[in-house]
Amino acid sequence: MLPLLSPPRPGAAPRAAARPAVILPGLGNNTGDYARLAAALQDDHGLPAAVVARVTRPDWLRNAAGLADASYWRGTLRPRPVLDWVGQRRGRRFTKHLACIALQVPEEGDDAVSEARELCAPGGKISLIGHSAGGWLARVYMAEFEASDISLLLTLGTPHLPPPKGVPGVIDQTRVLLNYVEKNCAPAVYTPELRYVCIAGRYIQGAPLLGNSAVASDEILAVDTPSEGGEAVIVSTNEKSTPSSVTWRARFVGQGYKQVCGRADVWGDDVVPEMAAHLEGALNISFDGVYHSPVGSDDEERPWYGSPAILKQWVHHLLS
Repeated sequence: MLPLLSPPRPGAAPRAAARPAVILPGLGNNTGDYARLAAALQDDHGLPAAVVARVTRPDWLRNAAGLADASYWRGTLRPRPVLDWVGQRRGRRFTKHLACIALQVPEEGDDAVSEARELCAPGGKISLIGHSAGGWLARVYMAEFEASDISLLLTLGTPHLPPPKGVPGVIDQTRVLLNYVEKNCAPAVYTPELRYVCIAGRYIQGAPLLGNSAVASDEILAVDTPSEGGEAVIVSTNEKSTPSSVTWRARFVGQGYKQVCGRADVWGDDVVPEMAAHLEGALNISFDGVYHSPVGSDDEERPWYGSPAILKQWVHHLLS
């Protein structure tokens, strides 16, 4: 089964300035969840190709291999064997297994990145788009494999930062995998040669499990400017963010945010808090009213990062 590649439509926009892109699915998502995004990137916005890495929902269940590793229970887990389920080839380094989840890199070379590279002009570049966990898996790929022809990493609702240590009630659900990413992957940059663009959503503000007071609804934490880009965090003004209120839904969502960033009373996309989706050194962007996943989204009432109206606000990063 080949990666999903949208065929061009007659009359599509000119494609000379655009680069092929690889879309890396998030945890629990499958290739088909990104079919509309891939088609829009290619047919509506002029990318020469938008290739989605191959993954099915049942594939992610293989991560349960980590439960048999004592490191899981000690909280010192490394990517192997949790992420060894792609390829199952003896002797491959664990980092290659980790990257294979994101980019499907079997040794035969039939993979999403290779396909995108084949569609490049000679000496051309490609872009990586990582949704949710696909964003930090892409960072591992860039650290471990040939990445000189990657000119852009754009992440959508990616939990980049490991949860803080010593916060009561917080359990690192990645079992320090994100600590591994933070220590072993290159820091984010925003330069002419390589650009990191990290996009966060502000769909709903969380709340503590107990208590009646709400916090300031416009708080943005860990704001960073890109290393050479000269731009800071951008917050959309479409006024679709769910009003700050202490509802049971806000309390429930807040507990999820707390496990990621150590705080419940912050804004996020219903899964990933805004402050965790930004990286120091990157161009960091936040959009109001944006939901985390294509699954359960609605283009009008609950748009996700790839919905048409939201896509229009960030696609220029792929075209410049």
